[in-house]
Amino acid sequence: MDQKLAAEVSAWIADDPDPKTAAQLQSWLAAGNEVELRKNFNGFLQFGTAGLRGPIGPGPSCMNNAVVGRTAAGLVAFMKERGLTSVVIGRDARHGSETFTQTSAEIFSGAGMQVYVLPRPLPTPVLAFAVNELGVDVGVMVTASHNPPQDNGYKVYLGGTVDGIEYRGSQIITPTDKSISSQIDQVTSLKSQPRGTNWKVLDEEIVHKYTTRTALLGPRPADLKIVYTAMHGVGTKTLQQVFQKAGFASLILVDAQAEPDPDFPTVAFPNPEEPGAIDLALETAKAFGADLVIANDPDADRCAAAINDPRTGWRMLRGDELGVVLGESIARNTNSGILANSIVSSSILSKIAKHYNLDFTETLTGFKYLAKIPNLTFGYEEALGYCVDSQTVNDKDGLSAALLLAQIAVDLKSQGKTILDLLNEVWARHGFHGTEQISIRVNQLSDVTKLMSGLRANPPQMIAGRVVESIDDLEKPICKHYFLLISFERRSPMSFYGLVDGSDISLRNYLKQLPGVDQVGAEARAAMLATRSIKTTSKAWAIDTAISMVDLTTLEGADTPGKVQALCSKAFRPDPTDLTVPRVGAVCVYNDMVGIARQHLDSIGAHELPVAAVSTAFPSGRASMAVKLQDTEDAIVAG
Repeated sequence: MDQKLAAEVSAWIADDPDPKTAAQLQSWLAAGNEVELRKNFNGFLQFGTAGLRGPIGPGPSCMNNAVVGRTAAGLVAFMKERGLTSVVIGRDARHGSETFTQTSAEIFSGAGMQVYVLPRPLPTPVLAFAVNELGVDVGVMVTASHNPPQDNGYKVYLGGTVDGIEYRGSQIITPTDKSISSQIDQVTSLKSQPRGTNWKVLDEEIVHKYTTRTALLGPRPADLKIVYTAMHGVGTKTLQQVFQKAGFASLILVDAQAEPDPDFPTVAFPNPEEPGAIDLALETAKAFGADLVIANDPDADRCAAAINDPRTGWRMLRGDELGVVLGESIARNTNSGILANSIVSSSILSKIAKHYNLDFTETLTGFKYLAKIPNLTFGYEEALGYCVDSQTVNDKDGLSAALLLAQIAVDLKSQGKTILDLLNEVWARHGFHGTEQISIRVNQLSDVTKLMSGLRANPPQMIAGRVVESIDDLEKPICKHYFLLISFERRSPMSFYGLVDGSDISLRNYLKQLPGVDQVGAEARAAMLATRSIKTTSKAWAIDTAISMVDLTTLEGADTPGKVQALCSKAFRPDPTDLTVPRVGAVCVYNDMVGIARQHLDSIGAHELPVAAVSTAFPSGRASMAVKLQDTEDAIVAG
């Protein structure tokens, strides 16, 4: 084994306060497992678009007590340099969140800081609200938002003006994040950091103040059947309080997803954007004859919605569509103000702002940039982030967005209209705007740097048969960032753009300016642009793989993308709390689910986990015995 790596691992083990993670590293070191060690010692976790995030595990490249403790110690050094003395800490209900909160409180207390801790696992917007309400200097939220169950994270907020930047309860940006990271790098010994036990656990009054303030966004309540899912997160109780205080009818809960569960058992990814994530909510809506479906991600800072389209049935609103609904409604009811979105969002909000003679601003990706706009009237990002009340929460807030959306739906219903009618009014005025998103997840941050460096060094001349017209490198004019905006040749009446975002290496395609095209036609065009061919294997090879590998195929009821993704996540991480439990040998799905399974496994880093395809019911049992016997005979013939 590389001696430099071995020395680094040994030094980390000696300073690790958690016996479990230290023992795991010691086991890998004794076994000479350089592959796992290099994966977990691939640099200290860095602040990204939304704070630190990573899988729970040992070493500096994962979320664990040692990383959290060093981060808190580095943050303490940053605070002392600037005379900052107070902090409030919140957490969600993920694996490790309680422990990471305790560790942070001990480090801050040991440094003599005034420390407050939220009373229980609560939504991120409550933490952002508490920073301003309490008048503290710093806020910390232990959450990985909508990441998979094996992840956790650490968001940092600042309360006042720091390093010349007016934060007012928003997340840190450059150069603040770099300054904190520099202080973290200087922490050579966590065990030498003093720890304390002097902090105040806040009571429910802070939640009461947040819900009371937020309820003002719904001044005209009425009976509306709204199905709500918290996606196994912490949003349910807080949103129920908001709706109750506003006088709205009780929410119809998706019972299986209403309570916090860090394993997120009914979804592959607890992100409303992911295919299949709101299947249970849609089933509930159909059963109750609902008017609207609302979903939050697990820490409730994002808001998603689904409507019953008379042409297609129940469907999710894209992030930009919901941005139109909220932005248009707010713009209609304000005489002055500023609307804003990030560069990964549609251009439609700028046109709405112009129509109503309002100011408009576009920022880099991440709500941490939108939140720096003074007196923001409405801001959004297509990844389901919306700020509809920046005076209460200077960050994206899925709960306030949910109530405002309910109010909009009520007002439209009183006029004999629907949310779809509102969208069509905007499309008629400005032309249809549609978006599709493709995201590629990577295991190592170095992969991002390599990919973006390659694109910059050898920019593409053509993508998917379309000539690249221009490339704007957004790293150069603003600050160190990963973005490339690629503009393609125009083919009337359509413009096509792609944005490569190195924070998660996502490619987002935009359909813009389609006047006179009906919804169904526009949806079909968007779908065609997003289609990617999937190479499948032969039936014989697939069946051979299926019967020679360990197999997870038991899905209750009809197979759906969401169930298949959950199956794949379970196959890769049978026990998210114990990463030593090995993955299964293979995943077996029907042919029409091969692409979904393969894409999902690749997205979570399970590149080596095979997918076996079966053309009928072998071996999971959805067809007759005769078909099963024939498939078995085919498999035998195939060897």
